[in-house]
Amino acid sequence: MFFNHQTSSKWRRKIQLILLGIASAALTSLPAKAAEKIYFQYGPFVRSLEVSSLESFAETGAVAPDLQFYFDFLKVDKKEQQGFREALSDRSQVNLVQLSRFLYTSMGESLLNQFGSYIRTDAGINGKYALRAAILLAASDQQGLSLLNLFRKYPTNIHIDVKSSLTLSKAAGIVVDATKFFTEAISRLSESEAQNGRATNFSALPDLTQSGSFKVQKRRWQLRDEKRDRSFYVDLYQPQTWRSGQTPVIVISHGLGSRPEDFDKRAEYLASYGYVVAVPQHPGSDTIQSQKMRQGLSREVFLTEEFIDRPLDITYVLDELERRNQSEFSGRLNLQSVGVMGHSLGGYTALALAGAKIDFANLQRACSNNLEYLDLSLFIQCQLLKLPRETYNLQDRRVKAVYALNPVNNSIFGADGLSQIAIPTMLEAGTYDLATPAVMEQVRSFNMLTAPKKYLALLEGQAHVDFSKLNSGLQEMIESISYLTLPSPNLLNSYSNALTLAFFEVSLLENETYRPYLQAAYTEYLSRDQEFKVFLIGAESDRGLEQASQVFRSKL
Repeated sequence: MFFNHQTSSKWRRKIQLILLGIASAALTSLPAKAAEKIYFQYGPFVRSLEVSSLESFAETGAVAPDLQFYFDFLKVDKKEQQGFREALSDRSQVNLVQLSRFLYTSMGESLLNQFGSYIRTDAGINGKYALRAAILLAASDQQGLSLLNLFRKYPTNIHIDVKSSLTLSKAAGIVVDATKFFTEAISRLSESEAQNGRATNFSALPDLTQSGSFKVQKRRWQLRDEKRDRSFYVDLYQPQTWRSGQTPVIVISHGLGSRPEDFDKRAEYLASYGYVVAVPQHPGSDTIQSQKMRQGLSREVFLTEEFIDRPLDITYVLDELERRNQSEFSGRLNLQSVGVMGHSLGGYTALALAGAKIDFANLQRACSNNLEYLDLSLFIQCQLLKLPRETYNLQDRRVKAVYALNPVNNSIFGADGLSQIAIPTMLEAGTYDLATPAVMEQVRSFNMLTAPKKYLALLEGQAHVDFSKLNSGLQEMIESISYLTLPSPNLLNSYSNALTLAFFEVSLLENETYRPYLQAAYTEYLSRDQEFKVFLIGAESDRGLEQASQVFRSKL
C-alpha cells in the first residue's frame, strides 16, 4: 500500500510544519516597520515570540528560549528544526505583476479572506487586505519573497488565532487520514468484488492499454453560437475508416485553465477504437482566460457564467454534429447515445449534462463551513453562488453515459442533485489529488449517486495534474519529499484509458465482449506487478463503502 502508518504520520507532520510556516509568514496589518513580536492567542491565553529569535535561528541556528518553547510544545525534532530554518530564508521566485493580479481576483480574495480569519490585525479584524499588501511588498523587495522578509515588512503586534489555525491543521490531517482509510477500504471492496466476479483469463484477451487498430485523423472546427454570442473551436478526432454499424461519439470537456490540446492523446486513443471524439474549447475557463488574468486583461481566473456555458458548449457541439452528420459523415454518427467525459471542472460539466442539478442550499452550507475539511476545490465551487439562484436545466438527453475524472462536484450538487442522474456514471479519483480530494469529491459523490450502473475507480499516486508537466520549481519541491514516490504518467494513463474504453463500450454500445474489463478483477490484473495500483468498485459495493464512511466518522 502506498500510504502506511509511517508515511501518514510524516504527511501530517509536514502539513503541520507548512501551516506553521504559513502562519509565521502571513501576518497582517499595514506594513510600517519590522515586526518585533508575534502574539499567539489561544482563548484567553497569549504568548509571544520575538521576531529577532527567528532571525537569529535562521542565520546561526541558535534557538532562543522563546522559540525553544514552541519547538518543545510541538515536539519538533532536530531534522524538522533544520527544515524550518531553511524555510525561513528560502526565497520564492514569483512574478510580482501576475501575483498581484491573482490576489485581486475573486478566488484570490477568497483565499486571503480564509487565511485572514486566522491571522488578524492589531485591531483583531480579518487581515485579508493587510495580508495582500504585505505579500506584495515582500515580493517586490530586492531580498525577495521569504518568511523573514515578510516579517521585515510587517508591523508590530502580529496576532495569530491559534485555535483557528489548529482547526485548519486538523482539517488537513483529516483529509490525509481519510485518504489512507478509504484507499484501504476501497481496495478491500474491490478485492471482494474480484473474488465474487466471473473468472476471466485476461491474458488471453486484447490488451486495452494499447491503441486500437484504426488510424486517426484530426481536424479543427471554428464554431459560433449566435444565441449566446460565443465563439470557440473544437478539435475533432475520427478514424480514417469506419467501424461497422453506426459510429459512437464521445465529447471530452477540459478542466479549468486547460485546453482541448491537453487531451490529444486520450482522444486519439478512443478514436483508434473507432470513435469520433470531439474536444471543444471552453472560453472563459481555459488557458486563454488564465493568460488574460496574468496579463491584466481580466480580473478573474475564470468567469462564473462558465458553470452554465460549459454544458451548453457540449450541447452546441452535439447540435453541430447533427447538422453535419449527413453532409460530412454520411449519416454514420450515432448522436442519440453519446458519451461525455470531463476532467475537474470538465467533470462537473459531464455530470451536469447527465442530469445532476445544482443545489444552491447545499453549496451555501458548504461554503459557510470555513473549510471544515480541507477541500481546495471549494474555492472554485463557491464562485457559483454569484449566479442567480434559479433552476438550471443543463441536461442533454442525448448523453447516455458519463466518465468524470477528478470532478469538481460534491458541494455544487450534493445528494439531491446527484440523485437526479439515471444513466451509467464512472467517477475516477486519485490518492494524490489535493485539488479535488478523492474522499471529499469522488468517494462521497459515489455514495450519493443512485444510478444502478455506477463505478468508482481509484488510482494510487494519481494527482489532479500530471506532476511531470509542472514547472521546475514545483517539481523540485515535490521531488524533495523523500518519502513521496510518484508513478509514471504513462502507467496512470494506461489504467484510465482501458477503463474509459471498457465503460463506454458497455454503457453506450452494450458490447458484452468488453464487460469482463469492467470489473474489479480486471483492475487487479492490470496492476498486478505495479507499486501503484488501481481499484474498481461498482454499485454492489455501495453499502460497504457507506459502512466504511460511518466507521470513519465515528472516529472523528
